[in-house]
Amino acid sequence: MSDAHGHGTHGHGHDERPPAEFWEAQYAESGRRWSGKVNASTAIVVQDLEPGRSLDLGCGEGGDVAWCARHGWDATGVDISPTAVARGAEAAAAEGLDARFIVGDLATWEPDGTFELVTASFLQSPVELSRGAILRRIAQHVVPGGRLVVVAHAAPPPWMSAEHAGHREFPTPESEIAEIGLVDDGWTVEVAEVRRRAAVGPDGTEAELDDSVVVLRRD
Repeated sequence: MSDAHGHGTHGHGHDERPPAEFWEAQYAESGRRWSGKVNASTAIVVQDLEPGRSLDLGCGEGGDVAWCARHGWDATGVDISPTAVARGAEAAAAEGLDARFIVGDLATWEPDGTFELVTASFLQSPVELSRGAILRRIAQHVVPGGRLVVVAHAAPPPWMSAEHAGHREFPTPESEIAEIGLVDDGWTVEVAEVRRRAAVGPDGTEAELDDSVVVLRRD
């Protein structure tokens, strides 16, 4: 995963292809899509946490998973694209990292065991994605005192065309909390804000992007 991860819209799609077909085509029909670097907004949140077991949902090519592994986490990533997962696993192995990558459709995939940290960075899609339901279900695998970290594009980047931006929804921290729906079920909101970060577009354009950042701690 990179600072501009490929799951780039909210959960209401306009592409009618099955998610597995769509996302595999996105990765298989091109070379490596992302930088392999951790998303900056995610790193800022996670860097001060005590490492344990971590799970990254929609991990893409694994930048966030690799970063967690480097920082002492027992890191796992899951993505629907076999090509993305293979690239993530290959990059981690080349670096000598102990990280696991799993091919799975988050609509039906169920984790094995529990986690101190579950992350979802830019888990946004132009094809069908029951995002809120997925996050609520997977959050049940977070241990008491553990965290769910959700980072999303809060506004379109300047290099996105007006036509594409018009088809997409960009969440606020408040809408994220409402969609996830855990605050009345034994969870505490630790962070709910929009954070700005520097980024570089596909054409080399430099810009500042707004991320919605939500951190929920299980009581």
